[in-house]
Amino acid sequence: NDQLLGAYLTNGTSQIMIATKNGKCIRFPEEKVREVGRSSIGVRGITLEENDEVIGMISADPTKADFSVFVVSEKGNGKRSPLEDYRITNRGGKGVKTINITDKTGKLVAMKWVSEFDDLMITTVDGIVIRTPVSDVRVMGRATQGVKVIRINDKESIADVTVIRRVEAIDEEE
Repeated sequence: NDQLLGAYLTNGTSQIMIATKNGKCIRFPEEKVREVGRSSIGVRGITLEENDEVIGMISADPTKADFSVFVVSEKGNGKRSPLEDYRITNRGGKGVKTINITDKTGKLVAMKWVSEFDDLMITTVDGIVIRTPVSDVRVMGRATQGVKVIRINDKESIADVTVIRRVEAIDEEE
């Protein structure tokens, strides 16, 4: 019952981060993933605990100082953490805690590579969508619960998060 969640371009020096719904995350250099054929099953990125599943992956560029790791839980808690908070390991490990999972926070639903200049589009399962600047979300340690990024009632949950790059940030990079 495996399925592909996404594919990402890397630059040869990127670092791969994979997160699970139980709040674990692993970080390893992209060169730890060997090239395989199209029909191959690939290589193990993270070892999953029972009743856990991968919710996302990012290709992090450690040279981009204004970027950070953003995570959000199903009950609306989110936070940004510096890349340096996640130690580099070999692929295939169990990972480290990226958010403190409790009944109050719910499971992890998304992990994104964000800049101070980006916006977030957060969508609930009921179809409510908000747009908020990344700069409004505090930078916190990786093992904390985060802060409310969207207020939802007890029966709702977060469905997805999308990063919107602002035009002025793209102009500055060029």
